[in-house]
Amino acid sequence: MLQRFHMPIFRGLEGFRADWLRSDIPAGLSIAAVGLPSAIAYPAIAGLPPETGIYASIVAPVAYALFGPSRLLVVGSDAGTMAVLAAVIGTVIAAQPAGTSADPVAIASALALGVGAFYFAARLLRLGVLASFLSRPILVGFFAGVSISILVGQIGRFTGVRIESDGLLPPIAEIIRKSALIHWPTLLFGLAMFALLWIVKATRLPVPGPVVVVVVSVILSAIFNFEAAGIRVVGDLPTGLPSFSLHAFSQMPVDRIVLGSAAVFLISFGSSIVSARSFGARSGEEVDANQELIGLGAANIAPGLFGSFPIAVSDSRTAINLAVGGRSQAAGLVSAVTLMATLLFLNGALRILPIPALAAILAAAAISLIDVSELRKIWHISRAEFVFALIAMFGAISFGVLNGVIVAIAATLIYLLRKTMFPKDTLLGRIAGRDGFYDMQRFPEARGIPGIAICLVQGNLLFYNADYVRIRLRTVADGLPAETRWFILDASAIAHIDSTGAAALDAVQANLSGRGIVFGVAHLNAEVTELLGRAGVVDGIGAGKFFGDTEDALRAARLGEGSDRPLAGGHQ
Repeated sequence: MLQRFHMPIFRGLEGFRADWLRSDIPAGLSIAAVGLPSAIAYPAIAGLPPETGIYASIVAPVAYALFGPSRLLVVGSDAGTMAVLAAVIGTVIAAQPAGTSADPVAIASALALGVGAFYFAARLLRLGVLASFLSRPILVGFFAGVSISILVGQIGRFTGVRIESDGLLPPIAEIIRKSALIHWPTLLFGLAMFALLWIVKATRLPVPGPVVVVVVSVILSAIFNFEAAGIRVVGDLPTGLPSFSLHAFSQMPVDRIVLGSAAVFLISFGSSIVSARSFGARSGEEVDANQELIGLGAANIAPGLFGSFPIAVSDSRTAINLAVGGRSQAAGLVSAVTLMATLLFLNGALRILPIPALAAILAAAAISLIDVSELRKIWHISRAEFVFALIAMFGAISFGVLNGVIVAIAATLIYLLRKTMFPKDTLLGRIAGRDGFYDMQRFPEARGIPGIAICLVQGNLLFYNADYVRIRLRTVADGLPAETRWFILDASAIAHIDSTGAAALDAVQANLSGRGIVFGVAHLNAEVTELLGRAGVVDGIGAGKFFGDTEDALRAARLGEGSDRPLAGGHQ
């Protein structure tokens, strides 16, 4: 059912007081300092010009400040989202008619608008639950695969060699074949900046590593004229501020834009909510996934209207906001103003920023996406979930990032099916001196009730597991003592049964009846009981064999009550 669409305007500035500026201004300056290097570097992943990253880092935080519900989250370019975007842009360009000129910026803008539309549609349908669709292990594995893809994508920027192949191994093979073309000053400088990033991190300097790399590389580029030495630089950037623009989208393949937007939306929202919940746990801020759909939708629409690309919650910028003590979305507005000033007054410095420095920043960001500690934790907790994390990781590496999204979704579906295809069952018994019924496998002291078997099925009874449950119940019945006269199904853990499940219960009743055993059902909820009534299963088992709880069923079995007994527990 569609719900009322409520726009949470200015919630991120709710309760704002002037004295908060003492925290929000330093936080905003710090966010801009951390965000500028990634804003310039990340567009390269998708083959977009650097200014698009700056534009996104200006307009997206402003839109989120207006419509986002969180006081602390900061949005911006994200390596994982950019990798998916790169794959989508590639498919859109490939689908255009031969001879048609493709504008990657126009495609990225169309995708940003599409992603924003998906966010708003999901909010209208209250689909915040989609945030949980990609499980944490699968997201961890997927982003590990994406990070490796990003690392491979930096080979050309580190070496100065044009790499034309895609995938994991072909670019590596290509650079080996073209090793004679490697521009060694470019490679050495890139590796030096990469090492500098890790030195800054290891020494825990108060200034973020990407900021240090940008400042140092610009100074060295100015002193030694890197451009003349053959080291590629960013080049001229627009001197103006982002302006409203709607590109001509009519020539683009609409189906690819829609499907691509859906893929970017799923990964963007999945990673954003994982980040939001992580930071919310640290700050004590509740995360409402449905309201975040509005804030993130607006934050994606805005870049689409100003010639940029889709965004997500930025871990690094949100972390610095929390660390410096930001109190509201005013910090995001301050960062936007700071980046506007940078674009206007520091354009010349950004022009000579060396490309290998950006490659170093991207490589370090990609490595940070590989959460080894989380993978180790998943391995320790569940080997099965670890396997699905590896499936998602190798899907992104082996089949490309966009196909990796499909692999991650497929892995999620398989994981969900696997968890529910084989529900556990157990016989229940009594423990002397205690009330209630106990799992006889977990409690060796529990004893069965003579002549009566009580079996608990721990899962729903649906089309894909109905045969398994039917066979399991028959197997349990095969192992019962010869004097057993009643078989009671404890349905307290069964929330849903479909028509296939109903047929399976009918078959169980027929099998038990052939053995001379009475079949009873306890704890079944009213909705499912009504479904079984429509399927004729209630009549087949007997209305008097459905009980409100297991104690009622046990009492009836001991007294030998007949099938004309009315339904207990209000299930009519």
